[in-house]
Amino acid sequence: MEVQVDVIEDTYLAAMSIGELARRTGVPVRTIRFYCDSGILEYRRTGGGHRIFDSPAAVDRLLLVRRLRTLGVPLPAILNVLDGAESIGAVAAAERATLDAELDALRWRRAALFAIECAPPGERARHLELLAAVQDRSSIIDSAVAFWRPILGPLPREQFDSFIDMNLPPLPSDPAPHRLIAYAELTALATDLRVKTAMTQQIWRSERGKIGDRRHLVTAVADVCEIVAPLVAAHERPRPGAELDQYVHAHATARRERDTPRFRRALLTGTADTDPRLHRYWHLTAEITGTEVTAGAIHYWLSDALRQTI
Repeated sequence: MEVQVDVIEDTYLAAMSIGELARRTGVPVRTIRFYCDSGILEYRRTGGGHRIFDSPAAVDRLLLVRRLRTLGVPLPAILNVLDGAESIGAVAAAERATLDAELDALRWRRAALFAIECAPPGERARHLELLAAVQDRSSIIDSAVAFWRPILGPLPREQFDSFIDMNLPPLPSDPAPHRLIAYAELTALATDLRVKTAMTQQIWRSERGKIGDRRHLVTAVADVCEIVAPLVAAHERPRPGAELDQYVHAHATARRERDTPRFRRALLTGTADTDPRLHRYWHLTAEITGTEVTAGAIHYWLSDALRQTI
């Protein structure tokens, strides 16, 4: 009997009431009750129905919960820590990633509001329409990828990613208003099916149905664009030459044709090079990238050189 009494006494010495637990941890009683009902804290009932807690374990557990909650960690994640399913470091990393996304959204919202604020009164309605259609920074890249992927589908992934990076660099976290508007307008153009059709015509040129190996063609044209880029950068006037011959040869080979005056005329037929929406698209691209050497500028250079040979 004495042993049993000692055990009972030791048990109650190691336990504490909900009020004592609240005093030791600084957590309000009503919050402790909520944690109990949520399965976060274990407790027992006395004969009178009062909650009692294991002293050291409950204090340590509740302090950990309070500290994680102070940093905004949600209860499901805290439960994973308490159950040993996740480490504190892993939960902190996940919460930081969530916070980064929220901060990014807030920066986008602030930049959009500032762009509207700074716009001339006559432009505010148009700017509001453009910016309201863009959800966040990531949607700009998503729209660009959705626009270009069907057009440049055969292009190897590495080259495709390089093309996107070159023509649409990531939006800065705090962009100038005019740059933000340029991104928004470019996104609007990228969602216009008429622009996508015209761009397809500009890139693939005429008689696309005759093209056999599209991947080989788009890769060959990309190689030509790399050669022509320095000429565009140096503001050299479009002219016939080895660069143009390589470009025409790539298209002729893909269609199993010969490089003839007739074929060169065909390459200029129905190519949408004069479409003002494409000119606007490439103008915005130049404004965003800060360079005149865009894929569009290179294609216009080649087209103007081609016209001089027919």
